[in-house]
Amino acid sequence: MLRRWRTQAGAVSIILPVVLAAGCKANGVTNTSDHGGGSSSSTASGSRLPVDNPDAPMPSPGTCKVGSRDGQPLPDPDCTPGAINPDVKQSNIDQTICKVGWTKTVRPPTSKTNAMKAKSARSYSLSRSATGEYDHLIPLELGGAPDDPRNLWVEPGHIPNPKDAVEHKLNDAVCSGLVPLAKAQKAMAARWVTAYDDVGLRVSGGKVCLRDDPSKCAKGRHGGSAGD
Repeated sequence: MLRRWRTQAGAVSIILPVVLAAGCKANGVTNTSDHGGGSSSSTASGSRLPVDNPDAPMPSPGTCKVGSRDGQPLPDPDCTPGAINPDVKQSNIDQTICKVGWTKTVRPPTSKTNAMKAKSARSYSLSRSATGEYDHLIPLELGGAPDDPRNLWVEPGHIPNPKDAVEHKLNDAVCSGLVPLAKAQKAMAARWVTAYDDVGLRVSGGKVCLRDDPSKCAKGRHGGSAGD
């Protein structure tokens, strides 16, 4: 997730509207509101994810719709399929995503993302009536692309939101050796609300453990300070 914007009261938010659409059609493909599929999401669930390209085109205005699953907003998979940072690999996670403070070194400045945010809002036909956050679909703490438009969208809802906790726990699981990095990335790109199940994890009492071997649990790294 990117830096958030502060109101005069000090609350971190961006003011944008959202209407959860029952369906959408972008790039000639119709998607349902329960999406996590669609033509581009096959990339997320398949063997490869798009690799960071800051020059990837922003979707045209009005071509993307917000979907939902289990009451949580999801991006249009044809507009926001997710993309990965090629500098983050399984072999170097201890020097990158598992190193406290590392995400600050790759986070793009707001001088760049403010303009991207405005274009992304137009892509999703968002106006000014609801809070939201300019979000990395695959978070920086899981090796998401920092400034590729395919990995960024205006996620509606309160800040912080439920997706934040999922990102933190998946980072804990990857950094504890419970889940391979690529598997966690694909789960977040495909449909973050089912990511725990998709990678074989269960969360109980704040602990994240393997579903098939509950004795193997992640070492928690997040005390509320670290994150995307």
